[in-house]
Amino acid sequence: MTIADTPLPFILVVEESDTQAKALVALLDTAGFTVRRVASGEEALSCLDDNLPDLVVSDYHLPGMNGGQMARQFRMNAQTRSIPILMLTEDIGPGLEREGLESGADAYISKSAHPDLLVLRIRALLREGSDFLQAEEAGRFRRARIVIVTSPRTEEHEAAGGENASWERDASGASLGELLWRDGHTVTTVTASSELVNGAWLGGEEGPDCLVLDLTSRLLDGVNFCRRLDARRQDVLEAGGTSFRILGIVAADRFRRHSAADLFDAGLDDLVPSDIAPDVLALRIRVLVRRKLAQDEIRQLEIKRQVREVALQTAQSEARAIAAKAAMAEALAHANAELADANARLIETQAKLVQTAKMASLGELVAGIAHEINNPLAFTLAHEETIARALQKLVDCDSSLKPEQLTLLEKCSNRIGAMRLGLQRIQNLVLSLRRFSRLDESAFQDTDVIEAIDTALALLAHKFGREIEVERRLAAPRMLVCQPALLHQVVMNIVSNAADAIRSRAAAEGGEPGIYDGKIVIETVLEQNEQGAQYVISVSDDGPGVPPALRARVFEPFFTTKPVGTGTGLGLAIAYGVIEAHGGSIDIEDANLSGGHGVGACFTLSVPVRLTPTGPVTIGRSA
Repeated sequence: MTIADTPLPFILVVEESDTQAKALVALLDTAGFTVRRVASGEEALSCLDDNLPDLVVSDYHLPGMNGGQMARQFRMNAQTRSIPILMLTEDIGPGLEREGLESGADAYISKSAHPDLLVLRIRALLREGSDFLQAEEAGRFRRARIVIVTSPRTEEHEAAGGENASWERDASGASLGELLWRDGHTVTTVTASSELVNGAWLGGEEGPDCLVLDLTSRLLDGVNFCRRLDARRQDVLEAGGTSFRILGIVAADRFRRHSAADLFDAGLDDLVPSDIAPDVLALRIRVLVRRKLAQDEIRQLEIKRQVREVALQTAQSEARAIAAKAAMAEALAHANAELADANARLIETQAKLVQTAKMASLGELVAGIAHEINNPLAFTLAHEETIARALQKLVDCDSSLKPEQLTLLEKCSNRIGAMRLGLQRIQNLVLSLRRFSRLDESAFQDTDVIEAIDTALALLAHKFGREIEVERRLAAPRMLVCQPALLHQVVMNIVSNAADAIRSRAAAEGGEPGIYDGKIVIETVLEQNEQGAQYVISVSDDGPGVPPALRARVFEPFFTTKPVGTGTGLGLAIAYGVIEAHGGSIDIEDANLSGGHGVGACFTLSVPVRLTPTGPVTIGRSA
């Protein structure tokens, strides 16, 4: 906030004389203050509901309530207690100044003093500051509410002219109510009655602060009346309010005979004789009111403290609840993440179990078939060798055979040799089936990767012909400790499938035999990632590729996309089992070979290895 934004100090001027008030307002306005002028103490108290001043400049001699009485009212109220009050007077006598300072004024200054001195005195009082609440926070200024309860009058008293007791009016004729009004109080006069005791106003927010009871009449049972008022007061206390004060006035002779103890027992807070001077009685009432207002202030402060405490506890409870909800949300999110992870692992494990079960069933089937084929194959091979030896002996020993007979025997020997090649191929097939049925039992050994790949390519040369180009990019180490099936069967099956895919794509496009059809790229690399070292073998082709919807099924036994009679659906199933035995994985992606004829597929085989000075060593689960 800049200096220009700072509000000007608000000065309340209380001055009866219009001439002096105009001069004072002009002086203060020139000095940079915001000024409001009222003509009496009563008007000054009334305007406090609109805005609280920063300082009050008041003449001591005011009509009705004088400056000292007004200062007392300021000091009795929590909202105005710390507002500085500067008192102006024509004559600063020791007695007058003492009375004014005792009533609550902060300083006295003569009206004849130099104007600069008045302004400097005001600035000094403002510099000291005040700790009162701001207007929007303080609430309205409240005057003390006093009720004078008069006794019923006898007919003789009314016939005699209704003379008043000495406490009712002072020597100047001013009544008690007028004296209290000059002190700034709100004064009401009523007659004692049952309706008065039972009235709801005694316990309401606008109820009295002090009751002044005239107990001098013989028509009023003073003790019973006080008890009934005290009972109402106890109701107010039980309801959480502050009780009003009760001052009783009794006949002077009874007061001096010390026979009024029953009135104190009935609930009176103070008791005075009927011949008490009105100004002294007003002073006694002022003391009771001050105590009552102090209790109200303490009660309001306690209520505010309790409200703040409840608000603080509520805020703390809400903060704890929010923290608890946040912790629960975090725990729930963590639990959901763990559950999702566990569910993913469960699905993966379930898929592996299903695949393992399929492979186990297939292994049992293959083992049975291999066993059934191996028995007749064994004695067929044995008989083949016997026949071959017999034919050879016949040719070597019998020289009398005719040329056409020798030609026939030679032809039989050649046929026997051809049969031997076919039987050996069947024997190798049975051996492969038996190895497939016991993939996990195959021994790990040093394998020359390049030699194994060259052998596989040589066996598949009849599929490549001149139409399929095979490119090798073998950057990984040459030697690898693994099962030979990893390279012999897996690589051979995947490369064979790549050649078939290229042929099928070329046939679908209407290509002519003998013309370039496609390309196969075989790569080996040694990769280092978060899981450690990986020996990676990839086989890419520019065939039609594998649709994403089928990639999860191509490793299932007997599943094939080839035409009926051209595929068994076992090649990739065998590959999957071999890679599982090495603790590795197979991934299928689009190939997109540079210069290729189609989208193509890329099969990537990854197996974990442990690096040694001489090269990688597999550390699969069977190593």
